[in-house]
Amino acid sequence: MRSIAYVITDRVGIHARPAGIVVKTVQKYQSEIFIYKDGKQADAKKLMQLMSLGVKGGEEISVTAEGPDEEEACAAMEKVLKENL
Repeated sequence: MRSIAYVITDRVGIHARPAGIVVKTVQKYQSEIFIYKDGKQADAKKLMQLMSLGVKGGEEISVTAEGPDEEEACAAMEKVLKENL
């Protein structure tokens, strides 16, 4: 399992547009990818779960990837977060 921590720099937080980009990116991978915030978990491949976390700007999230392509999935997730959030 691979994991990363990331502080959201977008002042609005995770909203529809970047959440859609995250979902579209991670759906390419076989690994299970989850995002955690304050004890809540969301499947990064499911838009509504991701949005339900209510992540605001300045808050920290954790991302885990587990599966056959976890290394690539985690790297892609880190890249998409840095570019969009």
